[in-house]
Amino acid sequence: MKYIRKILGALVVFFDAITRPKPIERSVDAQSDVDRRSKNLSLYQFHACPFCVKVRRALHKLNVNIELRDAKTDIIGNELLKEGGKRKVPCLRIEQDGGVQWMYDSNSIIQYLQTAFN
Repeated sequence: MKYIRKILGALVVFFDAITRPKPIERSVDAQSDVDRRSKNLSLYQFHACPFCVKVRRALHKLNVNIELRDAKTDIIGNELLKEGGKRKVPCLRIEQDGGVQWMYDSNSIIQYLQTAFN
């Protein structure tokens, strides 16, 4: 089962790479504004998780650059569990107004990103 999961994960990543959508083009000022507003975001994810790939595709299409944190490492995984409450990915960490919000559902994350950066 472990090998099947690795093969399927590699296929998901491969097909993502060859079918990735074209990113939104913005003016330099508009992209700088997006980059500034996205500094408070980080995505906890696994590289080959299909739901994480779905969120990364949306990030690429929206041309939003955020920190990607690999939750497979013990330090990041434990941080996600301790601060977010669950070791589940994808998880978007949103720092806003001195507080932190943790968003776990890929569709909710994509909807949030589209609203904030489209």
